[in-house]
Amino acid sequence: MILAQIVVFEPYYGGSHRAFVDGLVTLPHDFEVHTLPANRWKWRMRLAAPFFAGQIRRGEIELQNAHAIVCSSLLDVATFKGMLPSAYRHLPIHVYFHENQFAYPVQKEDPRDVHFALTNLTTALSADSLAFNSAFNLESFLRGCDDLLIKNDDMGLAGYQHEIRAKSRILPPGLDFAEIDRIAAAREPDQAHIPVIVWNHRWEYDKDPEFFFNALFGLQAEGVPFRLIVLGESFRQSPAIFAEAKGILADRILHFGYAPSRTEYLGWLAKADLVVSTARHEFFGLSVIEAVRAGCCPLLPRRLAYPELFGDEFLYDDHTFSVTLRTFLESKRLSGLRTREMTEEFSWRHLHPRYEEWLA
Repeated sequence: MILAQIVVFEPYYGGSHRAFVDGLVTLPHDFEVHTLPANRWKWRMRLAAPFFAGQIRRGEIELQNAHAIVCSSLLDVATFKGMLPSAYRHLPIHVYFHENQFAYPVQKEDPRDVHFALTNLTTALSADSLAFNSAFNLESFLRGCDDLLIKNDDMGLAGYQHEIRAKSRILPPGLDFAEIDRIAAAREPDQAHIPVIVWNHRWEYDKDPEFFFNALFGLQAEGVPFRLIVLGESFRQSPAIFAEAKGILADRILHFGYAPSRTEYLGWLAKADLVVSTARHEFFGLSVIEAVRAGCCPLLPRRLAYPELFGDEFLYDDHTFSVTLRTFLESKRLSGLRTREMTEEFSWRHLHPRYEEWLA
């Protein structure tokens, strides 16, 4: 049965935002999706609201049959509501927070523009319901609001935290595991092979690649056997440690660089035994979940959103990272059945009822 029409606005249709929208529309609703390419997020956050509202006012987007609106937090909901034709201001707006601009990292040399964080706050206050991908995301958002608002001495927002909490829920983004499962099923077990580590994160400083590679340099110097797969998106100003690691670990590397297709990317995940994160910032951890589903054992920091994903046995403290990594390389392997059990709760199939409850 097809249920009521829901109109989706996504100003940044790329990466995790795109995956979320593509999965959301598999729910049994009549969805109408409007997106903008994943470029210049700051401009999107400033102008997507008047852009979409203008299309609605001109009749380029029809809302006559809409029962609700869904968007990400990159849409300035307060501005959007204010610019909507009055006939549509009653429509409930559900906002999904993939990230928040209080805890989102900035380049070390850049000051934080608090106006983007304040837009997150007014969006949260203006929306009818909110979903955060992790408790870490919600709590860091509310702490950030407090830290910022305390600087304002004559306009207190009494009760705002209670208001936001009352309409918020923790709702992981769903994943479609069909292709991962197909590729992982073709993986051939090799009991005697050298363990393979995979890094599948963005090549940016907030993922702390220096901490990761320096640990590998130490293990290599000790003669610990391992192979390495490095994936993830690189940028023109990626940390220099990547080029250094490519040279120092050359004889350990199976692949080093961005995979040109998703099938190739998943194929590399299926060749690994251990997925590692050293992130200093992570609101959820989609790349880790994908790697675990492909058959990898996770080794994750005891911070950020990671303790919400998997049990304590897969978490490390920074001061013991190298020792724990060596131990995992020597003994930690997970069966395909175990990794599927660990990740099934993040599948769209499993999450559909929770999303139906949210949109209701």
